Amino acid sequence: MMRRDELIEALRDRDNARHKNAILWCLAIIGAIAAIAAIAYAVYRYLTPDYLEDFDDDFDDDFDDFFDDEDESEDAEDAAEETAEEAAEAEEADEADAE
Repeated sequence: MMRRDELIEALRDRDNARHKNAILWCLAIIGAIAAIAAIAYAVYRYLTPDYLEDFDDDFDDDFDDFFDDEDESEDAEDAAEETAEEAAEAEEADEADAE
């Protein structure tokens, strides 16, 4: 009787070990697939050009040009006003000299 109980216990341990081994293999396969997918994604991200960066650069250039044009037009307006004021002062000076 004792020998039979030991034999049954040994068979249960062996089945339990096989079950644990099968779970370990499944987890190892899932981990390997996840690692391959992560490597493939990293290679894809590395090799894919960054179109957004080019868009941002173009946008920044256009944005800066817009404000540069505004600054130039403001400078031109200021210069025109100064020239008009100088011309008015020169006319007043000429009129004062003529009198």
